[in-house]
Amino acid sequence: MAQTEKRGGLLRKSSASKKPLKEKVVLMYDEIFMTEDPSKCSPRFWEELFLMKVNLEYLEGKLESLDGEELMKIKDNINCLFQHCIQALGEEHPIRVVNALQTLCALIRGVHQKNKSTSGFDIINMLMGFDKAELCMKNLMESLDSLLCAEGSESLKSLCLKLLLCLVTVTDNISQNTILEYVMINSIFEAILQILSHPPSRREHGYDAVVLLALLVNYRKYESVNPYIVKLSIVDDEATLNGMGLVIAQALSEYNRQYKDKEEEHQSGFFSALTNMVGSMFIADAHEKISVQTNEAILLALYEAVHLNRNFITVLAQSHPEMGLVTTPVSPAPTTPATPLGTTPPSSDVISSVELPLDADVQTSNLLITFLKYSSIVMQDTKDEHRLHSGKLCLIILTCIAEDQYANAFLHDDNMNFRVNLHRMPMRHRKKAADKNLPCRPLVCAVLDLMVEFIVTHMMKEFPMDLYVRCIQVVHKLLCYQKKCRVRLHYTWRELWSALINLLKFLMSNETVLLAKHNIFTLALMIVNLFNMFITYGDTFLPTPSSYDELYYEIIRMHQSFDNLYSMVLRLSTNAGQWKEAASKVTHALVNISPKGI
Repeated sequence: MAQTEKRGGLLRKSSASKKPLKEKVVLMYDEIFMTEDPSKCSPRFWEELFLMKVNLEYLEGKLESLDGEELMKIKDNINCLFQHCIQALGEEHPIRVVNALQTLCALIRGVHQKNKSTSGFDIINMLMGFDKAELCMKNLMESLDSLLCAEGSESLKSLCLKLLLCLVTVTDNISQNTILEYVMINSIFEAILQILSHPPSRREHGYDAVVLLALLVNYRKYESVNPYIVKLSIVDDEATLNGMGLVIAQALSEYNRQYKDKEEEHQSGFFSALTNMVGSMFIADAHEKISVQTNEAILLALYEAVHLNRNFITVLAQSHPEMGLVTTPVSPAPTTPATPLGTTPPSSDVISSVELPLDADVQTSNLLITFLKYSSIVMQDTKDEHRLHSGKLCLIILTCIAEDQYANAFLHDDNMNFRVNLHRMPMRHRKKAADKNLPCRPLVCAVLDLMVEFIVTHMMKEFPMDLYVRCIQVVHKLLCYQKKCRVRLHYTWRELWSALINLLKFLMSNETVLLAKHNIFTLALMIVNLFNMFITYGDTFLPTPSSYDELYYEIIRMHQSFDNLYSMVLRLSTNAGQWKEAASKVTHALVNISPKGI
């Protein structure tokens, strides 16, 4: 018997005498792409269509092959298809619902892709028609809300979320996606919260739900009232907030685990043996090859949660077993039209702390620790623009945390000690610290370690000025809390002082190059002000009198650096140049740090 091969909607037989046959669904698609109404000759056309398995590739390809004028000619048929898809979502037969959801995904993507090249028509008019758009979107959102909240098929719920993600991400700039106006009016916020608050649905759909919520929150957030922002800011349900935190923690843990696996693979491979033979001169190159795709979508979700909802701060400190050490069952993912955003969700969701018994041999962790580890990896390499933005978002999140009174309370709590294994950039002049030598300390020590690590490892030609400013801001906010609450933190402050002085030396030695791109005096002033804070108020938060002595010793030992800085800013502040005012501020701030001042 001749064997059948399926390709591009065609059924081809091996016999050369037979003409290639098309699938029935492809023939039906072809009828839709004619100018006449396909149901004229076949009254049951739409009923039969949604019983056929969707051919996404053919449908999207067909839309892509038409030019703008040809597409406008069949607008009525596309409108009709869109409306019948929405009607099919109310059917009891799950096959019709699944096929309708997938068809909607293909339509939305296909029409948007076509509009990118021709930009000769309005998306809403092409998909639904202006006169019916409001009713269509109302019915669509109500149907999706019902499917997400019902106790039906998990695969069906997954497809609903994929459709919503497809709807949100078809434009490069989310605020230019005018269809989302209808998603604002017909909110699905409660449906998303329901998914996050129930462990079974969270395990299946938590990742997509969290990413979807983060994207919807960012729709025209500075231009108009976004209902998703308002609702997210007042959520106080513990189960929901913990569910969101667990989804984010699992996604970040998955990244950390993948990076660690690649790092270990690198160290045990041929390259490691080669570097042992010729020395560590190529160690930085070896490190650059360790690359795992970052997850900005989940970082954005963490930022919005921390930034908008004060109650979410408590979730950061919720203890759970170290996720990388706990094996969770992997659920098979349902077939979906596509994965939006180019990010792959984690293979499995973390089980809540109630479901995972704490083991005395397992290191306890929390979302903040997982995030700090993630940040220590992402912030290592800022030469790549993608990672630069990711590192910036990490520092913005840390700034939000450092500004919060409750967050500072648990960061500095002596009763909450953890061993945080941050990733450190391989450098020739230092050895990698052994994990077992890490002490258990309050979490603020790990935050300060991360900031010090960033300071000492990014003094380079492509100077990340914005990241340095944010880094110093985080340190400043932590010191303000310690000063205000008289917290005497047992920390190796000398490492921070040394890093700050070295940063000042770098700014001075590269003055000409850096001033061509950045106002380095903003950063210099922030550093000087940190030292002023230590000098003026150090007795209220430094742990011992000897720590205060060490501070004075370090400043006197490195007085040449401060003298050179004073000379540089004095020179520029006395000239009528563009840096006169900025340099003058540094001149005044240096009064305390001069040998006479101290």
